[in-house]
Amino acid sequence: MNVSLDVNTVQGRTALASYDVVVLGAGPYGLSATAHMRARGLNVAVFGKPIGFWREHMPKGMQLRSYWWATNLSDPEGRYQLKDYFLLKGKREPEILPIQDFVDYSLWFQQNVVPDVDETLIQRISKVGSLFKVQLEDGRVLFARAVVMAPGLQYFVYYPKEYQGLPSSLVSHSADHHDMAEFKGKRVIVVGRGQGALETAALLNENGATVQLLARRSVHWISGTGHSSLPPVLRQLRAPDSALGGGWLNVFLEKLPYSLQRFPRDIVDYIVDTKHGPKGAPWLKPRILGKVEMLEHQYVDAVEPLGETVRVQLASGRQLEADHILLGTGYKTNLKRLTMLAPELLQEIHTYQGAPVLNPWFESSVTGLYFIGFSSVRSFGPLYRFVLGADAAARRLAVAVPRYVRAL
Repeated sequence: MNVSLDVNTVQGRTALASYDVVVLGAGPYGLSATAHMRARGLNVAVFGKPIGFWREHMPKGMQLRSYWWATNLSDPEGRYQLKDYFLLKGKREPEILPIQDFVDYSLWFQQNVVPDVDETLIQRISKVGSLFKVQLEDGRVLFARAVVMAPGLQYFVYYPKEYQGLPSSLVSHSADHHDMAEFKGKRVIVVGRGQGALETAALLNENGATVQLLARRSVHWISGTGHSSLPPVLRQLRAPDSALGGGWLNVFLEKLPYSLQRFPRDIVDYIVDTKHGPKGAPWLKPRILGKVEMLEHQYVDAVEPLGETVRVQLASGRQLEADHILLGTGYKTNLKRLTMLAPELLQEIHTYQGAPVLNPWFESSVTGLYFIGFSSVRSFGPLYRFVLGADAAARRLAVAVPRYVRAL
């Protein structure tokens, strides 16, 4: 649907409208931020496909690794949480949250809290004086005092160099496929060892594909605290529970969601690069072990197209041949992938390892330009890889953005 704009018609069919804030992205972070900023009295327009990444780029039949009760979108009054949705629909609270339940819940949230999402894509964002000029694909032009970037993960899919330049008919990212049934009867190599790669391999096997999992290191599985022999009180003291899992670091990340931004960069890098890394949920084990060939500690020397198939030469000397390679290699922030940002604007954004350098209010080096969600992980830590981080990001923007807008 299109937002009903307060429009002044100018030359031709171009239309101008003015907002306090434009939000790019209608996923959990964009919707939550919009809800909180509107509650502070701001005039906010939000653009994107509601829950588009989850609906179009995540595999059918997937189950979420995170706790269901820690996977809420955020509205200021807390009236639209998953527990409220389950109660309304007469559903039992699940031990493991299916992706379809999460999508249905998120759309229910959107329809009730942010019903006027405009699905028109943003073509260009540039700076004109103290304002941002936002051009839409349908020709409309908007101006805003601030812009919040909450792009979906589809912008940041990661292709290891050995797989770059190969035809998409032979090599693609797992985010390019919604239904693994398309690979029924095919030989598929899945590259990666994290939850995404492991679940992709399981779903492929369950949909009739012959699957090999290729990983440079050992596959690891999420386990308990490792102190089950201790009394419950001591176990909680040693590794307390949190919405991110067990351990004091997870408690710190959840309860003090903005603190990591002030830490030295090497400490933040260590936490981002080593915590909540590639691991599979324990409930995936019986769907993988003995059903998918696991090729761990394997390095790739070359990948060669062979007509309608593809050959992988391993450093060990072994050769693999498959009908398709699916990359479960995750995502890496690279602002250059956000082609809607005007080149001159992009040059003004200070970056580190491809991600924007953000101040304690999620603001980039371009005043009035904010980044939340996955693109904020390098500044704020691994909490913001998860839906759980949407509440903290939205609440901080609800303080920072009104203050900035009203100071102009």
